[in-house]
Amino acid sequence: MRKFKDTPFSIFLIFLRLGCTSFGGPVAHLGYFRDEFVHRRKWLDEQTYADLIAFCQFLPGPASSQVGISLGLYRGGIWGGLMSWLGFCLPSVIALILFAKGVASLNESTTIKLIHGLKVVAVAVVAKAVWSMAVKLCFEKVRLTLMCAACITALLFPHFSSQILIMIGSSIFGIFLLKVDNLDNQIRKSTPVHSYRMGLFFLILFLILVIGFVWFQQSVDSIYLVISSIFFKVGALVFGGGHVVLPLLSSELIVRDLIHQDLFMAGYGATQAVPGPLFTFAAYLGASMGHFKSIWLSGFFCLTLIYLPSFLLIYGGLPFWEKLRSHTKVQSLLSGLNAAVVGLLLAALYNPVWTGAIHSAKDFSLALSCFILLMFWKCPPWIIVLICAFYGWFI
Repeated sequence: MRKFKDTPFSIFLIFLRLGCTSFGGPVAHLGYFRDEFVHRRKWLDEQTYADLIAFCQFLPGPASSQVGISLGLYRGGIWGGLMSWLGFCLPSVIALILFAKGVASLNESTTIKLIHGLKVVAVAVVAKAVWSMAVKLCFEKVRLTLMCAACITALLFPHFSSQILIMIGSSIFGIFLLKVDNLDNQIRKSTPVHSYRMGLFFLILFLILVIGFVWFQQSVDSIYLVISSIFFKVGALVFGGGHVVLPLLSSELIVRDLIHQDLFMAGYGATQAVPGPLFTFAAYLGASMGHFKSIWLSGFFCLTLIYLPSFLLIYGGLPFWEKLRSHTKVQSLLSGLNAAVVGLLLAALYNPVWTGAIHSAKDFSLALSCFILLMFWKCPPWIIVLICAFYGWFI
């Protein structure tokens, strides 16, 4: 058993500072963590940090947030993991809930203009994500074919269940069609943060909740259970990073009329302007849907549900990770799954992102300019958001 060296509150303060300053998306977050915990604080060495990133990329959910949770878990136990997540998410959660409240208080004409500008932000951001992920994950013809097949299927059958079947099918194809090198020489043993028995408990709890939410959603007529099921399922199925929440959440929330498409896309655009993880988008959605008396309660409720699978999988999976990651078949499965994820995101780029935002040559010109600024000039996302908000408001 690992000996913990920091109190949960001190871990919370460390990650709160990072949550206030960590702009730039998941890759940038991993760089911030490396500078803070490998170089400055020396909580762990380079190889252990690389192993931790590999583990979090293996799991569904937001990789950068999961790395932060894992660092807190190693350093302060179960409560340390919780406090690292809370500190890292809190600044962006507060900003997005206040944004949801502000949008609701604006007059209709101003809201429509502002929302349109923010939807153009989403076009540039999602296009950048598709480009970057495709170059990294779909670099040869089999992966590219799986990506295109996933995209076409998702567009022709735009349902949540279809997306699950796409990911399962691509994973099976990956096992048989995609080969990876043997990873035995890359494995580095580390001390488990807790026992295998406790890890197994969290994994069983994860399975019970997955089955329970599916069963209750079908048999109990409650809006709270429906919302809980949606956010928990999305948190349990997102492979490939925070941007992938877009197609999964839109296929559930917009189709069920739980939130208007314009509000959905405006919140996604605003999320690019705040520091911290993209999954805090769930707090905005909860506040905008407003099924609780308090928008703060509604926002934190949805945020907790979408992150709950990550906590259970991290706490449950870390003791077993070293053995599992040595299998090449597991890596082949993930390669197929990642290609499908890029295809789903490409489908989301067309609908609802493109179809909901690009209505004129001016819209396209702005989206293209923002994409170039983000992709090649490395312009900070919050500047892009201000440009598009100005465009929507005044032009």
